[in-house]
Amino acid sequence: MAQIAGENLALGYDGKAVLRGLNFTVEAGDYLCIVGENGSGKTTLMKTLLGLQPPLAGTIRFGEGLTRRDIGYLPQQTAIQRDFPALVREIVRSGFQGRCGLRPFYTREEKAEADRMLQKVGMADLARRCYRELSGGQQQRVLLARALCAARKALLLDEPVTGLDPEAAAAMYGLIAGLHGEGVTILMITHDVGPALRDATRILQIGGTVFCGSREDYLQTQAGERFARPEGGSL
Repeated sequence: MAQIAGENLALGYDGKAVLRGLNFTVEAGDYLCIVGENGSGKTTLMKTLLGLQPPLAGTIRFGEGLTRRDIGYLPQQTAIQRDFPALVREIVRSGFQGRCGLRPFYTREEKAEADRMLQKVGMADLARRCYRELSGGQQQRVLLARALCAARKALLLDEPVTGLDPEAAAAMYGLIAGLHGEGVTILMITHDVGPALRDATRILQIGGTVFCGSREDYLQTQAGERFARPEGGSL
């Protein structure tokens, strides 16, 4: 059974569908890029996968031992969130809040795990810095560490390089590819299709044309051909 499967989904708000008849599967260890025009339903799909809103029709099924509690989420940031006045280590530790229940503190093990995740994303030296003082790329690394504290079987990433300079974006893609190499299932919404395709194993395109399949098959489609040789190069 697939780790995640969408069956005949209709997605939208207030009873109004933006997407109908969507079928897709995600296998354990996939690196799935979700692409499509603005307003095609990409973020709506992400929220539905996270259980933040129900589908208008159809079903999302989880298998291979995966539940929503096993999925870490890296959302797009708002301007207010970028200016949040908290220490980096506190931001990362907050990824454990879903496991704390009524417990008003983090355990020694959780604090140590948060430190390990900061080390993994190359931010351990800034653990005592104020989050609002970091660059955009550094903030994204911190939020990635937070998502890893929440869950590490699968990660849902919503436009993780938006607003980053090319160097910071390349570093973020490198971190994500490294996590995928460790066996983490990646689902990533992106408009930065060309660079993302270098690492993706599968593509889900939604909107006017729907495609779900391998990277290689996507590059044979009319939409995918535009990214096969960006600026004369090759992927």
